[in-house]
Amino acid sequence: MITGSTRVAGVIGSPVRHSLSPVMHNAAFAAGGLDWVYAAFEVMPGGAAGALAGMRVLGIGGLSVTMPHKDDAAAAVDTLDAAAAALGTINTVVLQPDGRLAGYSTDGAGFVASLRDAGVDPAGLRVAVLGAGGAARAVIDALARAGAAELVVINRSGDRAELAARLGGAVAHRGEMGDIAGVDMVVNATSIGMGTDLEPCDVALLHSGQVVADLVYHPLQTALLRAATAVGAVTVDGLGMLVHQAVLQQQLWTGVRPDPAVMRSAAEKELAARHR
Repeated sequence: MITGSTRVAGVIGSPVRHSLSPVMHNAAFAAGGLDWVYAAFEVMPGGAAGALAGMRVLGIGGLSVTMPHKDDAAAAVDTLDAAAAALGTINTVVLQPDGRLAGYSTDGAGFVASLRDAGVDPAGLRVAVLGAGGAARAVIDALARAGAAELVVINRSGDRAELAARLGGAVAHRGEMGDIAGVDMVVNATSIGMGTDLEPCDVALLHSGQVVADLVYHPLQTALLRAATAVGAVTVDGLGMLVHQAVLQQQLWTGVRPDPAVMRSAAEKELAARHR
């Protein structure tokens, strides 16, 4: 029941009605007995600063930030955590008791948490990251912080690959598609495979003993993951990152860590309902 003391959180983006965040966060609030509610707010491009100003005025406790607002929101908050400062983007805003807005990037940390949840520790691993966009940059930054031994960034644009690799420091460099055969883990951080059977790389380079992670979660078992399973590789699907970044968000807003299993179950049920 919503009362006069119910705290409000939400997501801003455009478009945003497709977001799985409301079902995940509301399920976790209910399971944890928290007097919070989460809604989706359609905010047109260029409106991030106004939305965050409204957050202050209305006392909205927390916001998730999705495209196209991640850069503008980072510029509108008062403080940034280390990952957000490095990336220049945020996906989470927390209203502090003094009225200041704190910005965080939980995407990369959520990815690392999804690996560990699957029994994979990235420390000491050689990793190929496919892509150089926002998701890839968050993954590169987080894997470097988690102690990856080598990060090979593979992208059609070599210049963008080199820029993204800088986030990984000394362990990261631009690579080529053939490098996939020699790494311990492959991460698809592109949108290739979303809603299609396209593969983001030559799957003949995959082999047993590797870990293959795909950030795409529609379909949950992408063509890449199916090919990886066929050769005996360990696979990690994209829903894990979505869930764990949300877990970190909710913990920042409420101080209580939600159950990832509750969030994942809610997301799976919603995805199944959409694709019947």
